[in-house]
Amino acid sequence: MLGEVDALIVEVKPFDVHGVGYVDVTVAFRDRTVETARLGAESVPADLRPGEQVVVTRAVNMVVSLRRADRDRA
Repeated sequence: MLGEVDALIVEVKPFDVHGVGYVDVTVAFRDRTVETARLGAESVPADLRPGEQVVVTRAVNMVVSLRRADRDRA
């Protein structure tokens, strides 16, 4: 099961483990559910900030990547 869903960034916490970048990201979905995911830095847009709209890619109900939402999309 692979899909995309719109969400709002609640929190972004970048960190480093032995020189490898990771980001803990909390997103809020339109149905008011909230989910936290630990992603590699390559799976998260640079300079992502709370309040930004994103498109979440999910695989088997797990967040696997984020991208900034197209502003023309609604």
